[in-house]
Amino acid sequence: MPPEPNDVRSNSPLDEVDRAILTELAADGRLPNNALAERVGVAPSTCLTRTRALRERGAIRGFHAEVDPAALGLPLQALVSVRLTAHERAAVDAFRARSVRLPGVVSVFHVAGAEDYVLHVRAASGDALRDFVLDHLAVDPAVQHTQTSLIFEQVRGVG
Repeated sequence: MPPEPNDVRSNSPLDEVDRAILTELAADGRLPNNALAERVGVAPSTCLTRTRALRERGAIRGFHAEVDPAALGLPLQALVSVRLTAHERAAVDAFRARSVRLPGVVSVFHVAGAEDYVLHVRAASGDALRDFVLDHLAVDPAVQHTQTSLIFEQVRGVG
């Protein structure tokens, strides 16, 4: 399957300056262009051009605010592992497309191993999490098995 047009893998390799820009932005996505340029050792105009090119290539997927889930009324987080009944590409692609649109789903990971997917889910309560699994996953004919693990604490890594 050929890469998508904005897939960074389809373009020439990133150079040292590109990787430095990505590293700085990963640490602080709100870093102003002038400060970013200074940190990576290039002119602000060069930095802006490089950053725009990295966005167009798909190396920078977007910018977002990391918000405390409790502030949104969703203090409970869980990882829900899902094993599918069938593994044909169409079934796998269809499950992925459905799962990212489910309420409370933060991220969907297609994984290797005994399970096929892991869904990072936020919920208002244990009852709401149970309802999510029962109403959206247990009734899905594509889903053979689920296993839910509560997240007690989330600490963001530097990488």
